[in-house]
Order: sequence, then structure tokens, then C-alpha cells
Amino acid sequence: MTRLLAVLIGWLALVSASAPAPAPVALNLVTGDTLPERLSDFHFFTDSNAQVPNERVTPYTINTQLFSDYAAKQRFVYVPPGLTAAYNPDEAFDFPIGSAFIKSFGYPADFRDPDAEIRLIETRVLLRRAEGWVALPYVWNAEGTDAVLRRGGARLPASWIDESGERQQISYRVPNQNQCKTCHELDDEIALLGPKARNLNDGARMASWVDAGILDRAPADAPRVPVWDDPEDGTLEARARGYLDVNCASNSGLFLTYDEADPVALGILKRPVAAGRGSGGRAFDIAPGDPEDSILLFRMEASDPGIAMPELGRELLHREGIALIHAYIARMGNE
Repeated sequence: MTRLLAVLIGWLALVSASAPAPAPVALNLVTGDTLPERLSDFHFFTDSNAQVPNERVTPYTINTQLFSDYAAKQRFVYVPPGLTAAYNPDEAFDFPIGSAFIKSFGYPADFRDPDAEIRLIETRVLLRRAEGWVALPYVWNAEGTDAVLRRGGARLPASWIDESGERQQISYRVPNQNQCKTCHELDDEIALLGPKARNLNDGARMASWVDAGILDRAPADAPRVPVWDDPEDGTLEARARGYLDVNCASNSGLFLTYDEADPVALGILKRPVAAGRGSGGRAFDIAPGDPEDSILLFRMEASDPGIAMPELGRELLHREGIALIHAYIARMGNE
């Protein structure tokens, strides 16, 4: 039996050694001027459905993420060999031509099972080309074997059991290419939003990027946004500000970035530029101590696309995020 086992192990080792190495990331497609029809054309993954990353494709998380109808997200970054991103303490890191960000969205059948397989719905790709960043949405096929470019976006049914045991069902919206640009627009160009020091700083993540040759440096005094739903990680105000920075800072009419210091820019006792149904008849964007009379919370609780904040990327209300901002505004009147 021992001899048979040894022969079997030797045979498996031989098969493994003779198996062809996976094709490297198709850098020519990342930097070129074509729009690949299939996600698999890029070779970002050695197993697309299982999201097994290829060489130099690195999975990562951020401290506080954008709410997207409770979808589970898997993030990856690719930087070509021999190149690194330049650290910036305030804005997104400066990534070299040939870099790519890959973000997949999907749902497990039951959120109460953390190890459940995720049914992928879409993967959004940001490609750093010579002319700037290019955003492309890919929609997964029913078999989960590949995703196909859908520049016009899509509407797809999605259902799951949430953490309370209730079934949720929505018409999931895959943004079109122009909507991708709307959310990522800065100075009339597509820009990165998430890969900033304050979002990536968890004490080890940026250092690991330096070790992997992704980032040029990771200063010990890098800024940091707390995890919004961890009461042990920062004050109520800091967690609320971090949540607003990620979810509402873009295209809101306010300046809700985490480092903004002007109370009026943040909406505190600020009257809306143009009163209308988006104000809900309320006088101030944030009425300190009065969440119910604050336009900001009114818009977060709205489902109408013309009123809702954020404007894109959600069909459902983010109950936990609303509770956080409600507590944040209420606390203002009791400090």
C-alpha cells in the first residue's frame, strides 16, 4: 500500500509539473485601443468563476466601501511587472499605464452562510491607458464561466436570503459605460475613487503593496478612514464622515470628502441651491440635532432616482447606513 501511495504521489507531481503555466495578463489589451468582448480575454484570473487571480493580480479590500444593494464585492488590482504606483496622501495613488482595477459584484444564496459560493453578476474594469482611465462593464453568463462586455448596461434579476433570514429580490442595475464615467468623473476625466491612502490604510495593506511592488512607499503617518460599521473603530462622527465620503461625496452638490473642514460645505445649516422636490420641503442639508428635517437624510431614505442619494448604484435603502447618519445628525444637537 505504501509503494502504491508513493507511485500515486509521484504521478500527481509529474502531471502538475507538466501542466502548462497560465497565460500572463494580456497587457496589450489593457493598454491597447480595443474593447475586449470577454473578461477572460484579459487573463486577470486563472479561474474566472472562482476569481482566482493571475500573477501580479492582487486581491484587496477597503476600510469603508460604497453601498451597492448589499452586493458582495471582490476587488483586485494589477500593475505591470517593473512598475509601481506613486503614493499620494490625499488623492488616489498615481498608477502607471498598464494598470487595471477589477471589481466583481454578486450575491451568495444566503448571507447567513459566510462561505457560500457567490453568484457573480457583473465585473467592472478600469484600465489605465495612455489617454487616461477607461471604464468597462462586463456581465456574467448564467453558467458563471465568463463575462461579456455590455457597454449599454443591463437589468438582471437578483435574489438572496439576508442576514435576518428574509428573502430579498431586486432588478439589479449594471451601469452603462457613461454612468461609470459619471461616478468616476473628476475634472472631465475618469478618475480612481477607492485606492486612496485613507481607504487602504489598515496598518498592513499598503505595506504589503510595497512588498509586492505595487506601491512605491507606505508612510507610517498615512491618513485613515475608520470602518463605518465598527463602533470600536473611531468616533461616531469619524465613521459617519467616512461613510459619506465614500457614498455621497461625488455629484451630491455638497463637499462631503473626509478631510473637508468647512461646516457649510458639509451641509451644516446650508440651504439648498435650488429648492424643489429633492429638498422634501426641508430648509437645510443638515439641520443639527434634527435628522428628520435634514435634506441629506431625506435623500438617503428616498427611492426615487431623481431624489435618491447616491443617485446611481442602488435600488434598496441602506438601513444600516441610514441609521449611522441619523445618529450622527442627532448627536450634533447634543454636544
